[in-house]
Amino acid sequence: MKIAIAQLNYTVGDVEGNASKIIDAINQARALHADLVVFAEQALSGTPAFDLLRKTTFLELCEDALVEIASCCDGIAAIVGLPILTERGTVSAAALIQDRKVLRYVGKRHITARREMGFLVPSKGYEYATVKGHKCAIIVGDDLSHERDFDRSVETVISINARKYGKGMLSHRYELMRSLAFVEGKNLVLVNQVGGATDIVYDGTSGAFNARGELVLMMKNFREDLQIFDTEGGQEPVVVPTTINDRTRMLYEAACCGLGDFFRKNGYEKAAVGLSGGIDSAVVACLAVAALGRENVRALLMPSPFSSDHSVEDAKALAERLGIAYNVIPITEIYRSAIDTLKPVIGGTEFDATEENIQTRIRTVLLMALQNKTGHILVNSSNKSENALGLCTLYGDTAGAFSPTGDLYKGEIYDVARYINRTFGDLIPDNILDKEPSSELHLGQKDTDTLPPYEVVDAILYRMIEEGQHREEIINAGFDSEVVEKIHAMIMRNEKKRFQFPPVLRLSSCSFGHERLMPLTNKYGD
Repeated sequence: MKIAIAQLNYTVGDVEGNASKIIDAINQARALHADLVVFAEQALSGTPAFDLLRKTTFLELCEDALVEIASCCDGIAAIVGLPILTERGTVSAAALIQDRKVLRYVGKRHITARREMGFLVPSKGYEYATVKGHKCAIIVGDDLSHERDFDRSVETVISINARKYGKGMLSHRYELMRSLAFVEGKNLVLVNQVGGATDIVYDGTSGAFNARGELVLMMKNFREDLQIFDTEGGQEPVVVPTTINDRTRMLYEAACCGLGDFFRKNGYEKAAVGLSGGIDSAVVACLAVAALGRENVRALLMPSPFSSDHSVEDAKALAERLGIAYNVIPITEIYRSAIDTLKPVIGGTEFDATEENIQTRIRTVLLMALQNKTGHILVNSSNKSENALGLCTLYGDTAGAFSPTGDLYKGEIYDVARYINRTFGDLIPDNILDKEPSSELHLGQKDTDTLPPYEVVDAILYRMIEEGQHREEIINAGFDSEVVEKIHAMIMRNEKKRFQFPPVLRLSSCSFGHERLMPLTNKYGD
């Protein structure tokens, strides 16, 4: 049997548009002489749909569109993911279409993602179906490790999914698939969504294993694709990418995909970036150009009394290499006017974070003015290290409509920057890569004035956040106890800032506010 795997980019709520994509893919699969075409979980609705899954009218739209899709299935079977309303609630289901009729629904069993809890109810999980004389097991959902002991007559397991991208998760996903195919001695087909859905990005990377557990088909990352898997064999094994260079490439492509789809699916066209001459805004500007085109990106360079000349020149050089429009708008006069106006309140006190934060908030006022006047949507330039520690100003550099890099540690920002220069030429000036990190909010300021180098900070943060290690474990691993305690205190103290961030594209296995969800008000000391 020839199975067409249709890996498509869907838009949440756009039932008509999603159905049109599905019908086009059915026609393409038929032209390739496929017997069956398979689409991802919740393909018709898009996902995560949240409260849309509770709206009867929305669910009826999905089922009406499914009938239209079925009418187009002349001479080809199809499996389409959609939400359906049952007596127990809304189920994420796979609809099996044969002979232009919807024959049955297979419901998802394991509701594991927070974005689904409270919106979906569990169902059976998998069922058997015979297509063109070929017996299949159809699975809905992302937990292949739960599915075992299939009927011996089953030849192929088909899993429809909506699996978000996360660093290191691809290897884990494919190891589960390889193990299931090998242990069960059956072909295994997985189809995944691709594209951005607000703070989630789906990587695609659908594929197929033969009954020997060999990966014989792996589809594109972060792009739509349609390929044929022949259950009769004959396809050569391929290798799953696992190197660090592939991981950095995937991070870059995920960020571009998520940023681009956030703009396109929300009807935005143009982006604004505040360029400081630092590494974070440099990487975000490169991502915006790659995702939206240089003609749609505009930068403001806003030096303060404490900005170094080389930072302004570095930011100019970056903008010119990228070919984006930019303006240099010094904020010195605005800053001094604000300080003079506040003299009755803060006069006679020592310079501290108050004066630093005023600079950052002035920059945000100017960037938001650009957004309001010209429609250039502000893109945030944060990183996970500074977000974790609170080294960011509320209503200042935490502002923006979307953050494509806020889930990347500082060291990963540098990795992505070097990947950009290796791959696309030296877009980011060496000075930006080589200089010590600094927000330049007072004379001679460097991040290392209060913290060890970021490679140490990031290692501690990763252990605390992604691995959930206690401070004692981290200290026993060889890290300085005072530094560990300080970093822990900074994380706990700055939860209030993270509650007010823009949407942050989730690129890690443990994102703030999702996999790591802490109460804003709490007295827990560990």
